[in-house]
Amino acid sequence: MEKIFESEYRFLCVIWEHEPVSSPRLVELCGLELGWKKSTTYTVLRKLAEKGMVQNENTIVTSLVSKEQVDRQASDELLERTAGGDVPRFLAAFLKDRKLTQKEIQKIRELIEEARPEDVSQQ
Repeated sequence: MEKIFESEYRFLCVIWEHEPVSSPRLVELCGLELGWKKSTTYTVLRKLAEKGMVQNENTIVTSLVSKEQVDRQASDELLERTAGGDVPRFLAAFLKDRKLTQKEIQKIRELIEEARPEDVSQQ
């Protein structure tokens, strides 16, 4: 998946929230939610279609990628850029000087357990 810019992500959020959406309605929504002109909306729509992220068939716009896929890619890029892909190093830097609530700590423990390989949890 190609990297996307913040403006493209915000545009995709509008699509995800309203899809399938007609392109005229998308222009209206982008005007209201993003302050964009018609030309901006169609330019970004074309660019994302070229990247294979959306399609505009018979003036109906739908996404070809999920929010989860795009968010995962952004998370992976952040992890690689800030910690060289090292999850413990990333977490240590992220948590430095932060105080977590018990609820946050419990949620992190649950996420770690979910990510644990099957054979390790059996030991």
